[in-house]
Amino acid sequence: MKRVTVLMGGPSAERDVSLASGTNCAAALAEAGYQVSTIDVGRDLKALIAAIEAQKPDVLFNALHGRWVEDGNIQGVLNFIGIPYTHSGVMASAIAMDKPMAKRIFAAAGLRCPEGVILDKASVLRGDIMARPYVVKPANEGSSVGVCIARIGDNNPFAEARWSDDMPLLVERFIAGRELTVGVMGGKDGDRAMAVTELRPHAGFYDYANKYTEGKTVHLCPAPLPDEIAAEVMRMAVVAHQALGCRGISRSDFRYDDTAGGGIDQLYILETNTQPGMTALSLVPEQARHLGISYPELVSWMVENAACDH
Repeated sequence: MKRVTVLMGGPSAERDVSLASGTNCAAALAEAGYQVSTIDVGRDLKALIAAIEAQKPDVLFNALHGRWVEDGNIQGVLNFIGIPYTHSGVMASAIAMDKPMAKRIFAAAGLRCPEGVILDKASVLRGDIMARPYVVKPANEGSSVGVCIARIGDNNPFAEARWSDDMPLLVERFIAGRELTVGVMGGKDGDRAMAVTELRPHAGFYDYANKYTEGKTVHLCPAPLPDEIAAEVMRMAVVAHQALGCRGISRSDFRYDDTAGGGIDQLYILETNTQPGMTALSLVPEQARHLGISYPELVSWMVENAACDH
């Protein structure tokens, strides 16, 4: 029986999401027949390494999210330990979490991205950076943490922002239209897009609360799109996965502006998540179900495709 240790928790702003993901994954792996242990990861790397060595796993299931644990830092530690782990390695994780760098990679691969600039907090608060509407987001956070939209007529669009003074911020043109996301399974048998999901929040945009609060967002899987658009957005997701050098599961987020006539030239990639959530409301398990892949089958596939960087 293969021993799997699930790494969960972590010190980032996405700790609660990671704990939910890790708990679900551990239960599903046990159901699939693996011998499962868990570790709540903190900042003490010596303690982490000691805990892993004590459990003697064959595979590490990386259910961590956010800075320090999804940006290449923890992946470097796991490579050093030498135990195969799920999801992407150091370089893909670091580039994907650094949104400005990821945009450069996407553009070089021929993918459309919203125009944007990198600024500090003081510059953003000084006045409009570009014509409204535009989006401001931390350059290296996930789960829509810290994302704000400056809309026409808003008097104080950043009132709720919790940005630190030294945090680099990405300011992008807001793309009207529809929110789409595509999971990619990249394993020993090649890379394939899973499905396209359209996300329709009942209010506001697809922010942290709408992502992780049941009933706040409608998930349409498969998305009601023309065949040409669905095929193109899935192609773009695979290109992004490969351009970043991802392995295992990734999930790329898009905007599709069908308010200006639609067409494949109105599809824009926003970012790629190298460790998508695995909670009850998460999108990759939902797309897997659409393909006839159960949750235990999905996490088993991830374990069997685990690897270290070469």
